Amino acid sequence: MVNAFFGNFDLASLSIWLFWIFFALLIYYLQTENMREGYPLENEDGTAAPNQGPFPVPNAKTFVLPHGRGEVVVPSAENEAAHRRESLAMERVAWAAGNGYPYEPTGDPLADGIGPGAWTPRADVPELDGHGHPKIVPMGQTESYRVSAGRDPRGLPVVAGDGEVVGTISDMWIDAPEQLVRYLEIDLDEAHGGGARLVPIQFCWILSNRVKVNSIFGKHFGGVPVTKSPNQVTKLEEEKISAYYGGGILYAAQDRVEPLL
Repeated sequence: MVNAFFGNFDLASLSIWLFWIFFALLIYYLQTENMREGYPLENEDGTAAPNQGPFPVPNAKTFVLPHGRGEVVVPSAENEAAHRRESLAMERVAWAAGNGYPYEPTGDPLADGIGPGAWTPRADVPELDGHGHPKIVPMGQTESYRVSAGRDPRGLPVVAGDGEVVGTISDMWIDAPEQLVRYLEIDLDEAHGGGARLVPIQFCWILSNRVKVNSIFGKHFGGVPVTKSPNQVTKLEEEKISAYYGGGILYAAQDRVEPLL
């Protein structure tokens, strides 16, 4: 009698071992692919972190961006430098403490972009939809959209967190592919800086006779970052605008910074 080729071989054991080997390789692949941006690791002060983790940084790979916006190579020193902010106006509260200890602002916390108002240097170009058109557009400059639900805030006065009336809502900026409002446009009065400013809809409380923006006070609206174009907002501008209002939640007044007992 001739034994079969696998007659004395444990196929179940082979299957489970192949599964574990495949699973280990999958974890290695996913972890290294996840390290294409933000690595090698750095301390909060910009120096190289002593613990870089058990996995090596992957080899550089070139990605072709859609809509003719060039290429990006990751990981690369050039890509990391393009997304790094230098000389932040902040200092550690206690130098004897290790990484993770709180920092406090040393300049204007709303404009300097630290803490709750932090922003990252994204590309200074508008976000595009699948057809290569800007996603976020003013409703007043298109006839394809109208308010079908809720209250239309255009024409309502804008009230700051300290009760000051700073201007009126002049337009709504919509995410055309998603068909929802992203920003309200404020026409500021001259006493508060004048001109147009955007405010993310998430920071707005739309009432029957006013729009309330509690995160910042009247004196802060003049410092809200301005868009370069009256009908487009870039990804970098979105970062800075949202961060400005976000920073105001903590830094607009001293009593917001102190602990709430």
